[in-house]
Amino acid sequence: MNQSIPLLATLLALSLTNTSFADEVKKQKKPAVRKPNPAMAKVEDVAGLPRVLLIGDSISIGYTVPVRKLLQGKANVHRPLTNCGPTSRGVADIDKWLGGGKWDVIHFNWGLHDLKYMGPNGKNLADPNADGSSQQVPPDKYEENLKALVARLKKTGAKLIWRSTTPVPEGCAGRVVGDSVKYNTIAKTIMDENGIAIDDQYAFCMTKLDKIQLPANVHFSPSGSQELAQQAVAAIEKALK
Repeated sequence: MNQSIPLLATLLALSLTNTSFADEVKKQKKPAVRKPNPAMAKVEDVAGLPRVLLIGDSISIGYTVPVRKLLQGKANVHRPLTNCGPTSRGVADIDKWLGGGKWDVIHFNWGLHDLKYMGPNGKNLADPNADGSSQQVPPDKYEENLKALVARLKKTGAKLIWRSTTPVPEGCAGRVVGDSVKYNTIAKTIMDENGIAIDDQYAFCMTKLDKIQLPANVHFSPSGSQELAQQAVAAIEKALK
């Protein structure tokens, strides 16, 4: 009998066992844990400082931390621990976001989520020219929602600052260049009627869009978000005075 046959069988079994074990270990490896966004950290108020609330979508999330740093020692800067999305979400959640505390300044925006196109079955960022696609919140409904939100915000007694909606760049999926202007025009009329200050970040961005905004993307580079933060802080400090 060939003595090498059992040995080869044993080695083969061990090889298969080891391969299976390695594969199993790979399967059981936990996925990388995503670090929490520091913009979503809960803020412990420093006694005696005014309270500022930032309301907005991912553009505001991008400048939240820089605003906090720039206003450190001057104000407690909070935000809802979420992307505030379109005005329809604002209407649904504004009471929860405002909470029961007193706000001295509220710096707020809705727009980029309202004007984006959705497709059938809730498809996000749909082709604006495709059959069945439409804006998530059309202009007339945006006006209605924004009026309701402004009325609610005014009840807080805080100084209000509207941040105009930033530009939609060329090549951006699911949005149309120029729609920010249409929605900003609606918003400006509402703000003027209510005596609300405007932080015109749309105009600010248009002077340097290629330097601060990502290509074919509504979002901004880290340095771009820093510049938006400086704009916001200038408006907030003016309100605090």
